Amino acid sequence: MRGGFITALTTAALLFGFAAVADETAVPLGDAENGAKIFRKCSGCHQVGPDAKHRTGPLLNGIFGANAGAAEDFFYSKGLQRAAADGLVWDYEHLDAYIENPKALVSGTRMSFRGIKDEQDRHDVLAYLRRFSDNPSNIPEAEPTAQHVEVELPPEILAIVGDPEYGEYLANECLTCHQAGGSDQGIPSITRWPVEDFAIAMHAYKRKLRPHPVMQMMASRLSDEEIAALAAYFKELEE
Repeated sequence: MRGGFITALTTAALLFGFAAVADETAVPLGDAENGAKIFRKCSGCHQVGPDAKHRTGPLLNGIFGANAGAAEDFFYSKGLQRAAADGLVWDYEHLDAYIENPKALVSGTRMSFRGIKDEQDRHDVLAYLRRFSDNPSNIPEAEPTAQHVEVELPPEILAIVGDPEYGEYLANECLTCHQAGGSDQGIPSITRWPVEDFAIAMHAYKRKLRPHPVMQMMASRLSDEEIAALAAYFKELEE
């Protein structure tokens, strides 16, 4: 009887110990407020909040527990599509690995981001994003996630509908550096860029607000209609 009681106590202690370890290792704690600040470096491509929409990267509402590649109306890279077909789920472990080094987790991703190397910074960002997976519709968009617009373009420029066939003709020079397949080898991919993002970037180079002499020179040669044509072409470019 005494031996059985001791065995029961030992088993209970072991189970309690395992549960405690699981609680400690399941989801590391992060500072969501600091994570909001760190997320600013991500907000040029990703948005969160009730008014979030896809940009160069998909919106991140409800990302925790979601299947990879599942956001509606977003065109994913072939690398991400392969990972999704292999069953990748955005749990805490995989989100942490992805933002540490995107290309190490998903080969061929278009995400041209070097990653967040500091472990606590990653935990803070994930704690912030977790808010938008609990009930994002009830959480107002935080100011730090608002996208910084480099150039405020007049509505008439943004309203220009570009001719993708003309854009294809103009794109030969662009494709001497940028990879049509979306590969990022030190030069950011512009395949599948949203039209507005492309136009804003090119006008920022044209006005020398973006510091790249070659791009400044190339953008200065383009008219508003030609920029719109290039934007239309690259938006629909297949990998």
